[in-house]
Amino acid sequence: MHMRKIAVAFVGAALAVTMTVCVKNDSSAAGDGAAGSAKPIEVKIADDKCELSANTASSGTIKFSLSNEGPARNEFEVLAKDKLQIMGEMENLAAGDKRDFTVQLEEGTYYTACKKNMVGSLVGLKEFKVTKGEGVKISADDKKLHDEAVTKYTAYVKDQAGQLVSATQEFVDAYKAGDNEKAKKLYPLARMHYERIEPTAESFGDLDPKLDEREADYQQADDADGREWTGWHRLEKDLWTDQKLSAADRTKFADLLMKDTQDLHKAVYAADFKLKLDDISNGAIGLLEELATTKITGEEEIFSHTDLYDFQANLEGARVAYGNVQALAEKKDPELAKKIDAKMKDLEDTIASYNRASGDNQWDFPPYTDIATVAIGLEKTPEKYTKKQKELSDKVNALRAPLAKLTESILK
Repeated sequence: MHMRKIAVAFVGAALAVTMTVCVKNDSSAAGDGAAGSAKPIEVKIADDKCELSANTASSGTIKFSLSNEGPARNEFEVLAKDKLQIMGEMENLAAGDKRDFTVQLEEGTYYTACKKNMVGSLVGLKEFKVTKGEGVKISADDKKLHDEAVTKYTAYVKDQAGQLVSATQEFVDAYKAGDNEKAKKLYPLARMHYERIEPTAESFGDLDPKLDEREADYQQADDADGREWTGWHRLEKDLWTDQKLSAADRTKFADLLMKDTQDLHKAVYAADFKLKLDDISNGAIGLLEELATTKITGEEEIFSHTDLYDFQANLEGARVAYGNVQALAEKKDPELAKKIDAKMKDLEDTIASYNRASGDNQWDFPPYTDIATVAIGLEKTPEKYTKKQKELSDKVNALRAPLAKLTESILK
């Protein structure tokens, strides 16, 4: 769900189409440490390092094997030449985590880096060269499925961004007017539009931390002294705790939330905004990682405990993303597709069982504390899950495992 351009070349008639979107890494690529197709690039991550076994690869599908050797949660990023635009990322790497990450990159200069606690300065920023690879022929049918997936998902992202602007404005109006009860009701509903497309927001430099940074992450960020904590969770704390903002600060932070939301809307409607197939599949994977690592502990909505709304929205976003590449997944790996669909339906049914509202697209979830033991303060992991929380966690992980293979499967 990160901004990148699709490079397509047509050869001959409609039945003889080649596309440079999906290419295998050439083991003879120029440069010391070039990556071959059979061997993923190993990435060793710690609080103070981000080391790659190779600093170059040939264009197309590139696989990284990530290992977090440090005690802190971390993330791995592939950045554009400007070192701002995120071309692909894997978040929420817990201590000891080992995960594969697959991304598509065109020929050019990129940078790789890690980010301790997923906030603050980049660690181990290094140049990563992608050389020209050998194109692989794909059928006209596959090309059609590629194009339809990208077109439909791009439209979905834009629609959600538009609805987010409207819903945020309604929330901000109530909040600034001092109607706290109305603002509390609108808060989780407005955020659902954001949570559905969060991986896209994360591709735009600093927009995600401006909008969605948690207080604990802000406090742990190495750049916290040079900036203010802003966004949804700043207002959440004001609404649900006795640590109130002044009237002037309420207005200031509400206006900043609205401005940053409008900036997100402008970004997805910009002429150069492009999504690629792996943005969609990696977006679905990323949303499940969110559920498994931050939502399940209750640390996301630590003041309001509206986490079940986030669960619903993350899963809806993953369902839409997967739905747009499902036909390709069923063609490339039908058993994997069948497993993803079954596990996703099981999780959807479980979350739906907590919804007290009736009717389509209506939500009324209880506080997460009604069913779960939640994180407190800087503590990320509750000592013990409740039975219902454990059930949710198990079902999230049951879907997380097959979904993690989606990108590699559809880019074969």
